[in-house]
Amino acid sequence: MQLSTLCYIKRDHQTLMMHRIKKDKDVHQGKWNGLGGKFMPGETPEECVIREVKEESGLDIVHPRLRGVMTFPEFKDQEDWVVFLFIAEQFEGTLSPCEEGQLEWISDEKLLDLTLWEGDKHFLKWLQDDKFFSAKFTYKEGQLMNHSVIFYPPLGQGV
Repeated sequence: MQLSTLCYIKRDHQTLMMHRIKKDKDVHQGKWNGLGGKFMPGETPEECVIREVKEESGLDIVHPRLRGVMTFPEFKDQEDWVVFLFIAEQFEGTLSPCEEGQLEWISDEKLLDLTLWEGDKHFLKWLQDDKFFSAKFTYKEGQLMNHSVIFYPPLGQGV
């Protein structure tokens, strides 16, 4: 099982997105994604997302908020992926070029018009609600076969 993070950085009704066009044999080739990547040994999800965002963008995110956990069975090379999904609205630094793709601030109203994984269109909408979620997205040969989700209300409000 591969553990990873994904972060959507927000500012002024825009989201920082990466167009994955620079690496050969990239499973995300041609798609738009948030920033993130695989855990290093001993890292917490927060340490991983902060490091990955810094490596990919030059930005130092402050107080990333965990919004969901997603499972992708047999996503790549028959390996299950678990992704910790964050948003960050506070950051410092200057945007720098990324080796994995082209970084661009995209208007939130145009996010769903981008070339995204089909499942991303679901969870990007869920990020608009103030609920934590756990989801599973099953793909076969790059096509979304099915998905499921459980939403959790904010703490103190019961299930």
